[in-house]
Amino acid sequence: MAEHKLVDGIQIPLSAEEIAQRQAEEIAWNNGAFDRSLASLRAKRNSLLASSDYTVLADTVLTPAKKTEWMTYRTALRNLPQGLTTVEQVNAVAFPAKPQN
Repeated sequence: MAEHKLVDGIQIPLSAEEIAQRQAEEIAWNNGAFDRSLASLRAKRNSLLASSDYTVLADTVLTPAKKTEWMTYRTALRNLPQGLTTVEQVNAVAFPAKPQN
């Protein structure tokens, strides 16, 4: 981590207080990484669910077999965040394959 700042183009060393504050900010940011990763995963998942809402409507023209495929796909999407406890697990998630119409 840089232990200096630029003031009017001049490099000035940070004070011990500024270094401590910067380290606290960095720790807080790193501690929020899991929540940010999970929020990103859920946003993508929610978008995929929204784009497939039509497949579960009562008046859909899909065959019963296709409707079941879509229901299985949507269930897999809804179950995605369950059991994830680390950023690495969230980043390694593989989204289910979208059924063909």
